[in-house]
Amino acid sequence: MHKITLTRIAFGSALSVLASCTNLDGRDEVMPTQADGAIFFAANCSSCHGTDGRGKTVQAGRLAVAPPDLTALSADNKGAFPAARALSYIYGDPKNSHLARVMPQFGGAMAEDLVPVEIEGVLTPTPRELAGLLFYLESIQQ
Repeated sequence: MHKITLTRIAFGSALSVLASCTNLDGRDEVMPTQADGAIFFAANCSSCHGTDGRGKTVQAGRLAVAPPDLTALSADNKGAFPAARALSYIYGDPKNSHLARVMPQFGGAMAEDLVPVEIEGVLTPTPRELAGLLFYLESIQQ
């Protein structure tokens, strides 16, 4: 009886570990990469920030507020990439409502697929797409 109980516990634990490695839609829990972030950037950000992230586009000239040079975020922050500030702004900083900013807020359904990202020494649940975007933005710093 004792051996059967231990076998069931071991089998249940193995199933739990396996289940935790897969989303409900069957995707593996692999951390996003810079390449994933580059794809997201190209699809959602480049029309205003430019393909190189410097903010020099035709669309930018039509905006009330010019998009910042995203390659200078670290330089503007004493050489350290400001991951927490960037994430809060991209995701939708509650201090800056949609009426006070030009850039759209990202969120909503993104919040259903989170990955742990270390931000200021703390593992922070972050939407997968935005985690990849943060990795990409950090990689383009000058």
